[in-house]
Amino acid sequence: MKNLHSKLEQYAKQCDEVFLSEHLKSLIDEANANVEQIEPEDLYVLAKDIILLDVREPEEFASGYINAHTVLTIPRGKLEFLAIEKVAKQFGQDVQIVTYCLKGARGSLAALQLQKMGFTNVKNLDGGILKWLEKGNTIHSYLGEISLA
Repeated sequence: MKNLHSKLEQYAKQCDEVFLSEHLKSLIDEANANVEQIEPEDLYVLAKDIILLDVREPEEFASGYINAHTVLTIPRGKLEFLAIEKVAKQFGQDVQIVTYCLKGARGSLAALQLQKMGFTNVKNLDGGILKWLEKGNTIHSYLGEISLA
């Protein structure tokens, strides 16, 4: 009987994980549908006054970031609390923002949340920093410039 109970608990946990995974996928799909996704090469033609907003965790940012005139880092988990102070009060809510993360999902979620907070000109870098690097671009860190080549 104990073995059956253990198996049922394990099954329930797997069901919960599937359920949560489906909800997360739904949230990401919603974000991707409502936020303009731009390609890495699109960053070359954007205005100099854009804000690149890295929503990765601090240790991820330290490993390398996309260089731009204005680069901000606000981890996704703190976005709602810091966006007003670090972005709106300094640059306004109409400033052009491009969010990015490692692969793109957190960036999309962050961009959608920024839109919901009243920011009017928000896009996400499709594929995140990995796609940026795959396209032959470089990132910057305390070690200098880094590329995949």
